[in-house]
Amino acid sequence: QVQLVESGGGLVQAGGSLRLSCAASGSIASINTLGWYRQGPGQQRELVARITSGGVTTYADSVKGRFTISRDNAKSTVYLQMNSLEPEDTAVYYCTLRTIARTYWGQGTQVTVSS
Repeated sequence: QVQLVESGGGLVQAGGSLRLSCAASGSIASINTLGWYRQGPGQQRELVARITSGGVTTYADSVKGRFTISRDNAKSTVYLQMNSLEPEDTAVYYCTLRTIARTYWGQGTQVTVSS
């Protein structure tokens, strides 16, 4: 069983920065993709960014140039550095780990950006 534990959410003013972390534990396949999704109020869940075990990254257009995803394979941890935050970034952010077999989800962490 795999568990994902997120941390780093909170309240920040527009233009500020936050760094999210997600630590994975359990039986983790060596080939996997770690990612971040978010769900804003009244909105559908959407992909924010993801990174493969080989280091290939993908970003949503809305966060390109502002957010950076990275991973530490030794610690089984994925990070999301969020800069120049906007009120539209307000959402619950979920960490995911995708393997060939299935996708695991974290419990989510709230990010609130005030204007």
